[in-house]
Amino acid sequence: MQEQKKPLVVLAGPTAVGKTRLSIRLAKALDGEIISADSMQVYRHMDIGSAKITREEMENIPHHLIDALDPEDEFHVVRFQQMAKEALDGIYTRGKIPILTGGTGFYIQSVVRDIAFGEENTGPNRYREELERLSQEKDALWLHRQLQAVDPEAARQIHPNNRKRILRALEFYHDNKTPISTHNREQQEKISPYICAYFVLTDDRARLYRRIEERVDQMMADGLLEEVKGLKARGCTRDMVSMQGLGYRELLAFLDGEYSLEEAAEKIKQNTRHFAKRQLTWFRREKEKIWVSWEDFDYQEEPMAEYMLNICRERGICL
Repeated sequence: MQEQKKPLVVLAGPTAVGKTRLSIRLAKALDGEIISADSMQVYRHMDIGSAKITREEMENIPHHLIDALDPEDEFHVVRFQQMAKEALDGIYTRGKIPILTGGTGFYIQSVVRDIAFGEENTGPNRYREELERLSQEKDALWLHRQLQAVDPEAARQIHPNNRKRILRALEFYHDNKTPISTHNREQQEKISPYICAYFVLTDDRARLYRRIEERVDQMMADGLLEEVKGLKARGCTRDMVSMQGLGYRELLAFLDGEYSLEEAAEKIKQNTRHFAKRQLTWFRREKEKIWVSWEDFDYQEEPMAEYMLNICRERGICL
């Protein structure tokens, strides 16, 4: 029944589009708490490269899934969903409104649609180990061809170089005896268990790309290289999940002598632009989303926030 559903506000969008300040404004107006849907801000000691919100910027609004793990820890969508649900339970117990904020679309979808991920191997996995061993011995496309044989649809959707997702799809098929593409399609049709207002913040593409470039320049000026050096000294390596984040992987490559610092900074900008484009492509597929463009509000935060709050009120989300 609709009245049994709990409220959830989502503020999504590409990197550097301006979600942070708007999320604080919404949280104040809704008497809410914020859950971060960011795959990098969850890590301690990774502040500059993740554009992590500061304590001052939080303005006393409770934030969850920020500085929750160490860089050595594994973090993936299943763990995110578990942690987000724990945070949601606490927020509802306190009588507050949760605001799920970030740019990792699959993480957001896992909560909004309460996706079931099937059996998850968290311990030693001989099948995975054997796949990884064979993929090192064979050519670069060998792993992708294995996926094509059991799940052609997933193979079409996953780039041959995306080794992590290919391994996940093959593991899923092995463990659940069904293609991950079929499972994903079924999950995407699920009705959300929440009364949800799902906002996607957007901007003019050229302006967004300019903000990305300016942000990278500011990160470098703020000491991103020193942050990465500290992580490397700590023992963090390029194969860790945490070190796959934009800015970290490129500067680790620089420290390993693969290219100059100037080339590394340019690669961060280029890869971040490509990432923002992929984020927007993802959000376009989401049925529940409500586009909110800075252009439509003349870049004024107050009328934009009021528009979003009115939608929340219409849906009975406001307290």
